[in-house]
Formats: sequence, structure tokens, C-alpha cells
Amino acid sequence: MSSEPPATDTALAESSGPFPSAVQPVEIPPPKLPHASQRIHDMPADERPREKMLKHGPGALTDAELLALFFRTGMQGLSAIDIGRMLLKKYSTLTALSRQQITEIQKQKGLGPAKALDLAAAFELGKRLARQEAVQQRIDNPQAIYDLLAPEMRAEPLEVLKIILLTTRGTLIAIEEISRGGLAETIAHPREILRPAIMHSAFGFILAHNHPSGDPTPSSADLSMTRRIREAATLMQINFFDHLIIGAPTPDRPAGYHSFRESGML
Repeated sequence: MSSEPPATDTALAESSGPFPSAVQPVEIPPPKLPHASQRIHDMPADERPREKMLKHGPGALTDAELLALFFRTGMQGLSAIDIGRMLLKKYSTLTALSRQQITEIQKQKGLGPAKALDLAAAFELGKRLARQEAVQQRIDNPQAIYDLLAPEMRAEPLEVLKIILLTTRGTLIAIEEISRGGLAETIAHPREILRPAIMHSAFGFILAHNHPSGDPTPSSADLSMTRRIREAATLMQINFFDHLIIGAPTPDRPAGYHSFRESGML
């Protein structure tokens, strides 16, 4: 029997078709990683909050983008905008967020004492700006009082009673906090309420307190307190112009407040 010569490497390669018999390395694509948040620095220039505000004004920014301007930086895997979105998702509204204590805000992911303080300062500036704009205006109607105090008092988690002291022209002398109570009600003695009016020689005053529930309907305690203050103010010959309960506007109550004067209860 004749013996055939052993197959050469070339012969093996040719007999195996277009692919060599030797095992070749196969390129394996890298595993797909979870979507990483895009850093603000990596965003297109016209989509970054600062550049967007410079070009279109602050009104063009979303709430999350405005918050990002205060945070300035994010953290690993989260941009400053992402942190703003997380806060809004947790608290639903800026009003609810503004009610949080600094110690609570700084516990949130991506935040800390410095960013929490920046945010609290921003909310406080908004409150003071609303107050300053009203100093030279007449505050002689419930809507003016609501516009002055609602941004601040709707953000309060507790019931707070304040007194608005007025000149003979109906302009603002001062606003002072009288008491801060529980979620259900705040209690103040007539002398505690009238003391600031006497000290400032105010021509008259308006009381205002908030209902954290958002419903400005007066309670029996509100009615009782208003009657006692009216009697004391009459005795002291100080004008008691109104008592406003500040709530939140709804389709059923678009005004968002209850005025004792408008309702004929004062």
C-alpha cells in the first residue's frame, strides 16, 4: 500500500476553506453599562443652564436647571441638574421644598451643608424681595396682603401668626411674627398681638396666619381669636382692618385666602 505524504500546514489551511483551522481571537463587545448622567460640562453649550439663561433669560430655565445653578456641581453619576430633578420628584413642588429645614435638605443625595445653605438663602431672598416690593404700596385690600405674604407663609410647615402694621396712608411700617404653633392652630393672647402696634405707634394693623393644609376656611379657634382681638383693639383705639387666612388657590377657591373683612365677619 502506498503511503500519502502528510498534509502540510498549507494544505490544511486550503482544505479548511476560507477560515483557518487555528482558533482565532474573537472581538467581544464591552458590556453595556447603565446610562450615565451627562455632566453639564459635556452638554451642548446652548443647553447648559448658565449659557441658556444668558441667551434667553432666567424664565427659560426649568425648575431643575435653576436649582442646578445653586448647586454648581453634581457628584459621581449625577449632574447638578439630576440632583435638582431628584429633589423636585421627592417634594413635588418648590413650595414644599422651601418648607424643609436645612438639616433635612443636606441629607439628600448629592447635597451637603454648603449646598443646603445656598438653597435656603435663595428661598429667603425670594421672600424678602416680595416683602420689599410692597413697602411703598398701599396694603388696603386682601389681595395685596396675600401677594405680600403668600410666598413666605405658604412655605411654612406650621401655623404662623403675623401682624402687619400700617401707617395712616395704608403703607407698611413693619411685619412681625407673633406666634408659631402646631399644625392644627396657633394661640396668641390679645396683649401679645397689640404690643407691636403700640410700640410702632401704628395707625392700624392686619392679622394674617396660614393654614398648612391649604384650606383657608376659618376654624372655630380662628373665629374666637378674631372676636377677642377686635374687642381689645376697639378698647385700645387701634384700627383692626382685617384678618387674613392664607391657603392655596384651587379651582373651587381661586383666591387662595379667606378675608374676615370681605366676608363680613369683622
